[in-house]
Amino acid sequence: MIKLKKADLEKMIAHAKGCLPNEACGLIAGTENNGVREIKAVYLLTNTDQSNEHFSLDPKEQLAAVKDMRSKGLTPLGNWHSHPESPSRPSDEDKRLAFDGRASYMILSLMERGKPVLNSFRITGKDPKISEKEQLVIEE
Repeated sequence: MIKLKKADLEKMIAHAKGCLPNEACGLIAGTENNGVREIKAVYLLTNTDQSNEHFSLDPKEQLAAVKDMRSKGLTPLGNWHSHPESPSRPSDEDKRLAFDGRASYMILSLMERGKPVLNSFRITGKDPKISEKEQLVIEE
């Protein structure tokens, strides 16, 4: 299970809409206890690919985010990115680039305007990589 505050979801949606037509991206950090991941910080990073089909995190921003996580005693939990024109599920490219089976990969679909959809996945295995949907709870 992974928990996210509604305010952080709204922050992600606003960033994703601001990056259109390209994918938006970022990192998530927080705590993990007894299999429950609680997101305490959402980082909004630049997609250096400037593409609507894939993303790369800005390395300097990524390093700054990890330093901030450490300074706050948070654990890196994974990343998030948007799909401007496709569903909230891992694409073949997402699966190919998923190197950490412990990470949560959150995907925010903006495919249906006015109805953003967020899902979280664990992507594991060899070829083809298998994605397992995580239970996502949005909290006030």
